[in-house]
Amino acid sequence: MEFEKGSISIHTENIFPIIKKWLYSDKDIFIRELISNGCDAVSKHKRLVSLGEISENKSSDYKITVSVNKGEGTLKFIDNGIGMTEEEIKKYINQVAFSGAEDFFNKYKDKMEESNDIIGHFGLGFYSAFMVSKKVQIDTLSYTEGATPVRWISEGGTEYEISESDARNDRGTTITLFIDDDSKEFLDEFTVRGIINKYCSFLPVEIYLEDVERLEREAKEAEEKAKKQKEDGKEEIVDAKVIEPLNDTNPLWLKSPKDCTDEEYKEFYRKVFNVFDEPLFWIHLNVDYPFNLKGILYFPKLKNEFELTEGKVKLYNNQVFVADNIKEVIPEFLLLLKGVIDCPDLPLNESRSFLQNDRDVSKISKHIIKKVADKLKSLCKNEREEYNKFWDDIQIFIKYGCLKDESFYEKVKECILFKTIDDEYITLQDYLEKCKDKHENKVFYVSDKEQQSQYIKLFKEYDLSAVVLNSSIDTHFISFMEYKENGVKFNRIDADLSDVLKDKNENKDSEENKEEIAKIEGLFKEAVGERVKNYSVEGLKNEDTPAMVLVSEQSIRMAEMQSRFAGMDLGMNFEEEKTLVINENSPIIKKLVSLKDDEEKKDKITLICNQIADLALLSNKELKPDELDSFVQRSNKLMSLLIEL
Repeated sequence: MEFEKGSISIHTENIFPIIKKWLYSDKDIFIRELISNGCDAVSKHKRLVSLGEISENKSSDYKITVSVNKGEGTLKFIDNGIGMTEEEIKKYINQVAFSGAEDFFNKYKDKMEESNDIIGHFGLGFYSAFMVSKKVQIDTLSYTEGATPVRWISEGGTEYEISESDARNDRGTTITLFIDDDSKEFLDEFTVRGIINKYCSFLPVEIYLEDVERLEREAKEAEEKAKKQKEDGKEEIVDAKVIEPLNDTNPLWLKSPKDCTDEEYKEFYRKVFNVFDEPLFWIHLNVDYPFNLKGILYFPKLKNEFELTEGKVKLYNNQVFVADNIKEVIPEFLLLLKGVIDCPDLPLNESRSFLQNDRDVSKISKHIIKKVADKLKSLCKNEREEYNKFWDDIQIFIKYGCLKDESFYEKVKECILFKTIDDEYITLQDYLEKCKDKHENKVFYVSDKEQQSQYIKLFKEYDLSAVVLNSSIDTHFISFMEYKENGVKFNRIDADLSDVLKDKNENKDSEENKEEIAKIEGLFKEAVGERVKNYSVEGLKNEDTPAMVLVSEQSIRMAEMQSRFAGMDLGMNFEEEKTLVINENSPIIKKLVSLKDDEEKKDKITLICNQIADLALLSNKELKPDELDSFVQRSNKLMSLLIEL
C-alpha cells in the first residue's frame, strides 16, 4: 500500500451536515456516536453471517471496548465488526456525502427483512470525534479475505493521511482520539463510564470499559504480590477478575409482555430511574405495524401534589439513547410519567438528537396516547377495586391530560372518577344518576374538608352527596367539564343550598311571611352592618343552625384565579362574595325577632346577631385578625352575661 495524502471531499450540498456537528448541545455525545458506529459495524457483520455472505463466523463474541489512557492522552473505541478496506475509508470517511450504513443497506436490501436495524440514519456521527480531539486515527481491517489493514489520520482540518496499519491483525476497527487540552475530562474513567451508562446502557452489543493505567497498576501489584508469596514459600491461586459489560443487550422492552413478570417490570423501573419505590402500574408498548414501536411507560406514585414535576420518558432509537422528554413524540401531559420508548422509525437528523418534521411522528404520538387510554379503560372496567386505589395518585395526570388534549378526554371520560365525602369512588354519570331526584345536573364539591366540615355534616344528615375536588388543577378541570358536559354545573358545597335542605313552606309567598323575612333581614343588617354584603332568609330543616354563609361560585373561581397569579399585576382584586343565610326556623332567630322592639335589650340583641354572623363566617373561613379579636371579646362578654343570669 502506498502512502497517500489528500483532502477530505466536502461537496456544497453536504456542507450543512458537517456544520451540524458543531451544534451538538453536549460534547459528551461523541462517545455515543462512536460506540453506536461500532455497534452498526457489528450488526453489519452479523447480518452478512445470517445471509451466508460469510461462510463461517469465527467471532461470536462480538463486543466494543472503550479504552482510556490518561498517560498517553488517548481514548480508543475498538470493535470487531465488519471493518473497512482502503476504498471504503476513502468513500465513507473522506467523502462526507455518503452514509456507510445506507450504502450497505442498498447493496443487500433484496436479501434482508423489511426491518433495517442497521441502516445508518446518522452517518456523520464519526465527525463528532473532532469536537474533543486534536487528532483522530482509524486503524481498520475488513472482513473480506486477503484485506490489508488500513490507517487513516486527520488532525481536525480537511487534510488526511492513509497508510498501511500495523495495529490490527483481526477484523474490526479501532478509532483513537488524541484528546485536546480543553477536553481532558474525557480521560477520566468514571466520567466515561457515566456517559456510557447514560447513552449506551441498552445497546445490543456488549460494551467494556478499560483504564489502561489502572490495569497496568493492578497487573504490577498482582505480580509483586505473587513474587513476595513465592519468596515466602507460599503460592496462592488468585482468581482472575471477571469484567462485566456495562450494558444490558436485551432490555425488558424488547421482550414480549407475556414473557415479563411483575418483578422484572419493577426491577427495570428501579434500575433505569434510580428509585427505590414501586410504580403503580405500567403499559408495555409492543407495535410492529404500521411502525416499529416498543417501550414501557410507568405511572409513578405521587406522595403529594407538590411532586407534580416533569417525569422522565427516555427516547431510544434502535436501543441508542437519543434524549429525555422529546415532546414531538411524547405528548406533554404524558411527560408526567416515567418510561422508555424505542422507535427505530423516528426521522432523526444527523445529530441523533432532534426530530425532523414528519407525519409519522404525529401518528406515533397519537398511538401512544391511545395505548395509555386503553390501559386506563381496561383497569377501570376489569380491575375497578385496584383502579380506585390508584385514583388519588393518577387523577392529576388524567385531568391534566384532558385539559391538554380534548381527544384524550373523549377516550378516558368514562374512567374519570370522583371521590365523594363518604370516600366512595364514582363516575360523573353515577353521581348524576344518584342525585337526580335531589339536584338534577348539579354537582356539589368540597375544596377543603376541614374548612367546610359544617356543610359536609349538613349534607350527610340529609343523605346528600358531594365530591372532593381539592387540587390546584380542579378549578380548571370543573370549568372544562362544564364545557364538555352540556347542562352540568359544579357548585362548591358552600355556594348553593340544595332544595333538600330547605323546609317546604307553603306560606312562603304570603304577605305575613314576607313581613317576617323583612324583619329578620332588617334586624341583622342593622346589627352586623357592612361586614356582610348580602343577606338572605331561608327556612332550613335543621333548626339547630341559626345561620350559615354561602359564597358565590363565580367569585370563588375568580378569587382562586387571582391567587394563582399572585405577584402579577393583572388589575384584579376579587374577593369571595358571601351571603349570610339566616334560618327563620331557628328558635334563636325567632326569639331575637320577638325581642326586636325591646329597647332595653337592643345592645344584647346586637351582640347576639354579630355572634351568630361570626360563627357562620368562622365555619366557612378563618376570620381576619381584627374580626377574630372582636369575636373573642364578644364571646367573653356573652359569658359574663350568662353568669349574671
